[in-house]
Amino acid sequence: MDARSFEMFTKLLSTLSSRQLIKVAAMLEHQSADAKTTALLEQAAAANLACPRCRSTKFYGHGEAHGLHRYRCRDCSKTFNSLTGTPLSRLRLKGKWLRYVDCLLMATTVRRAAKSIGVHKNTSFRWRHRFLTLPKTDRPSQLSGIAEADEIYFLESEKGARNLQRAPRKRGGSAKKRGTSNEQVCVLVARDRTGKTLDFVTGRGPVSKAQLRRCLKPVLAEDTLLVSDGNASYRYFARDAGISHEAVNIRQGVRVRGAIHVQNVNAYHSRFREWMSRFHGVATHYLPNYLGWRWAVDAQRIDTPAAMLMAALGVFPHLAGT
Repeated sequence: MDARSFEMFTKLLSTLSSRQLIKVAAMLEHQSADAKTTALLEQAAAANLACPRCRSTKFYGHGEAHGLHRYRCRDCSKTFNSLTGTPLSRLRLKGKWLRYVDCLLMATTVRRAAKSIGVHKNTSFRWRHRFLTLPKTDRPSQLSGIAEADEIYFLESEKGARNLQRAPRKRGGSAKKRGTSNEQVCVLVARDRTGKTLDFVTGRGPVSKAQLRRCLKPVLAEDTLLVSDGNASYRYFARDAGISHEAVNIRQGVRVRGAIHVQNVNAYHSRFREWMSRFHGVATHYLPNYLGWRWAVDAQRIDTPAAMLMAALGVFPHLAGT
């Protein structure tokens, strides 16, 4: 808009009714949110921008589409933008994304988030798991010092599945068998004393030595002291892997022996279980997304909507000690 047209536009504003002014203000607010979101997206993508098809970094500007700069690859001639090939590709309503990721930071349920920002509940559900696709990959590469490991179990859920592999039950029900069984899904959590945390969905039933070898051996430094409860699988794993190991016999009431305890990881379990309770059961298929979500917000590691939006594109805050 040139200066003369803008001047005419501002004069017309004084002739609008109060209802029309409210409508114009809402439109301007939406445009402002859309522009802010677009700026953050292009800032996040700028450092590693490349053709998603051939990974070439030889490209040139090719106009705009849906508010985003568009590029054409010089090698394969395909066009792309900052979101092409990312989990956020082809999602609409960018002006509402920052408000939505704020709902993620507050761990708002699907329906409440949908009502809060004015979208359908199915859109809210789809956005949740699109925005959590990459944050769950943000993990420390290694644990060191004293690392505690313990399991937490969740009743297996096939919520949303069209074909169940078992008899249906009421959501939030209980297992038919007592104790740990194949009706439950094991989540192995390892956490060192600096707060770096790794989690693994190992599958149904109790954790085994083979699962510990697959999950823990690549991420424990050679001089790490592994601390666990009395589960024999940890002892056998540590012996075969050549890792120092100490156990506390919780069944006999021995919870702490000096610096030897698993209270750090058990406190994380407690926070995670309490945080998960608001969702009234989640499908096992999506459990890794929730584990990554909890890690992202634990101790306010990601604490702003802008940081959460950038994490959805794989740009994470620096992780101390890595």
